[in-house]
Amino acid sequence: MSATSRQTGGALAEATPPRRLGLALAVIATAQLMVVLDATIVNVALPHIQHALGFSGTNLEWVVNAYALAFGGLLLLGGRSGDLLGRRRIFIFGILLFTGASLVGGFATTQAWLLTARVFQGVGGAFAAPTSLSLIAVTFPEGRPRNRAMGVYAAMSIAGGAVGLIAGGLLVDYLDWRWVLWVNVPIGLVVALLAPMVLGESERRRGAFDLPGAITGSLGLGALVYGLSSAATTFSNGQAVSHWGDTKVIVSLVAAVVLLVAFVIIEARSRSALVPPRVVRSRNRSGAYLISLCIGTALFGMFFFLTLFVQNVWGYSPLKSGIAYLPMVATIMLGSALASQLVGRIGARPLIITGSALASGGMFWLSRLTETSSYGGGLLGPMMVTALGMGLIFVPISLVSLSKVSNNDAGVASSLLNTGQQVGGALGLAVLGTVAWSAVASSLRSSAATAAHLPAAHLSKAQEAAAQLATTNHALAYGFSKGFLVSAGIMLLGLIIGLVLVRVKREDLEGINPMAAPVDTVPESADAIPATAD
Repeated sequence: MSATSRQTGGALAEATPPRRLGLALAVIATAQLMVVLDATIVNVALPHIQHALGFSGTNLEWVVNAYALAFGGLLLLGGRSGDLLGRRRIFIFGILLFTGASLVGGFATTQAWLLTARVFQGVGGAFAAPTSLSLIAVTFPEGRPRNRAMGVYAAMSIAGGAVGLIAGGLLVDYLDWRWVLWVNVPIGLVVALLAPMVLGESERRRGAFDLPGAITGSLGLGALVYGLSSAATTFSNGQAVSHWGDTKVIVSLVAAVVLLVAFVIIEARSRSALVPPRVVRSRNRSGAYLISLCIGTALFGMFFFLTLFVQNVWGYSPLKSGIAYLPMVATIMLGSALASQLVGRIGARPLIITGSALASGGMFWLSRLTETSSYGGGLLGPMMVTALGMGLIFVPISLVSLSKVSNNDAGVASSLLNTGQQVGGALGLAVLGTVAWSAVASSLRSSAATAAHLPAAHLSKAQEAAAQLATTNHALAYGFSKGFLVSAGIMLLGLIIGLVLVRVKREDLEGINPMAAPVDTVPESADAIPATAD
């Protein structure tokens, strides 16, 4: 243990008694689940929030966007802050900020009050999420203990969206919309209370803080997430309304490009970079980050349109929709458990390739779903295949993203993985929304044109309503199937990235890591650490 710790930056693993590793994992996984499920648990309550606080349709989307912008924009800063100031310290700060904002937001009586609370929730999540993954890297010894921990973390990260739907449905149906925020309070307080007892603290590092990089990186990511979120095509009165040409979208995306290019230039020249170039220079880590982007793009869009499908076409309630996802949650957990056991035996690459292929195949199968399909015959199978693939992927890409990373860079390496998912989520809703809603509108126009050439039928009002409903349901099923097809293509791209870029060896993920800088000999100057090219 001592030798491994000195070579891998695992001093915290050495300092954490084995009997407390299980509790440490519970604390980290619970925090990650709380942060991840926040998006979907609030989505379920949006109609109730709109009614209670008088949101317009346009302003209501800011209940989601306010959190997403703060979270996505500050992830890199949150990860690097943990590296510099102490990961446990930043982790607890993030959890307490998230918890306090949840408490305050639950008491909101105005729109501005709630939106401000959502921003601070996003800030707290941005500091908690990357430090939670890096805490796993430096708390659990490499090999089987870390692989198991990554398996649990992966299950929480991927299944959090579905868990949020279930919890949101229960809370909204049986309590009140405010409880989708208040539910975080007791959980967050317990996590913050236990963290100092079971998690070791990393040493604070002296050195300058990359303020120009923090400003350009945070604003650039925020502008990118906002631009992509605003670009998502909407559907109104039977028409798909594209927003890619909107002034605010163009300005946001252009600003994002300018700021992120400036960020890259600053990081290449800075001696205390927010994202040291050595972290992304590895083809393996770069491949893991790109696959994470693909997962976020495919999965967020799939969840969004699948939820709309089962509720609007099949008439499921929010609670029933959440329950319908239970087999998916269980399969994701099974896949993550399998991956944590197999990654030490066969390595990361076979799991990434197999998982990507399964996820792509499952989403393609899902694109065959129609309005006449049944849950058991049309949805359950593709959903579980997709879930198994996702479960197999996340553990190895998490390990690869931290492979050969020095202890001083674990936080920023973790934040890049989270950033990929967050940007991917915004990109997925924009791209899949454009494809899906455009196809829905096209189907409705085609149906209207066909009906115009048919002899007029004398139907009762009930028959007309039933015919119109059938036409609408068919159009939704047709359009959403095109969106699922795009998701399948995106995961196929993830498969190609895994084949081309990921070449990490099995021995790189377990035991002594000879490439990592020893904890007690890491130079204070960031540039003094040699770059690794895996």
